[in-house]
Amino acid sequence: MKPSRFEYMAPRAEEDALALLGEHGERAKLLAGGQSLIPLMNFRLARPEVVIDINRIASLAYVRGQDGGVAIGALTRQHVLERDAEVVGRVPVLAEACHLIGHLPIRHRGTVGGNLAHADPASELPAAMVALGAEMVAASRQGRRVIDAEGFFAGPLTTILRSDELLIEIRVPGLPPRTGGAFVEISRRAGDYALVGATALVTLDAAGRCTRARIALCGAGPTPIRAAAAEQILGGERVAGSALEEAARRAADATYPPSDVHASSAFRRKLARHVTREALETAARRAEGA
Repeated sequence: MKPSRFEYMAPRAEEDALALLGEHGERAKLLAGGQSLIPLMNFRLARPEVVIDINRIASLAYVRGQDGGVAIGALTRQHVLERDAEVVGRVPVLAEACHLIGHLPIRHRGTVGGNLAHADPASELPAAMVALGAEMVAASRQGRRVIDAEGFFAGPLTTILRSDELLIEIRVPGLPPRTGGAFVEISRRAGDYALVGATALVTLDAAGRCTRARIALCGAGPTPIRAAAAEQILGGERVAGSALEEAARRAADATYPPSDVHASSAFRRKLARHVTREALETAARRAEGA
């Protein structure tokens, strides 16, 4: 298959990209890693009149420490994120989530911002960003705005970005002391999209009881699912026994996954319970050693 005809543009500065987006709006698509856009164009499921290639905008590719967390340029490649010392040292669960994306050649080309803007509900990074409480920085010719990760995803393959906006940065806050994190997923084969995945963050007090929990799931609905009711169950409790089982049950109950050729909705809900339990157990164990 070949894509339909389009006009190709390759700006070298953020300001030029924003000007092009402002001019062409919904007629244009941004090209970063191209892992999703190019197949969609080849099958003519996407038919942009203009393709704006942002790969030459070097200022959008970086990882730097910020207020105990990290700031990530949207054009940062996924393989950089999974190995970066700042990420591994400050928010290791993010590196763990990146390692589960596809295969290494995919991660060498795929970008963090492109993955998030594509908003595939089965993808790992959106769920990880929701659990971490990340913020997305969007820019247009009118200025910049900061969007909470939980409100960024509007539906399958849909975000609240306007057609004239460019995602330029992701800000991930630092973690409290004695916090552990884990990302657990189940897929049919290594490198496949997850049938269901769970990100868990657990903070423990000196007595080993949970003072804070964050849980988000992928492949469990049209957007990443934040399991707030499950988080509340763990407050003041040890992450074990009946509290752990109830949290896993409530997380699964919060999901409304699709049925398709790979798995039924009911089966995915069972998997959601399993991966949440495992992610919480692992996160708690890591918090004890933090």
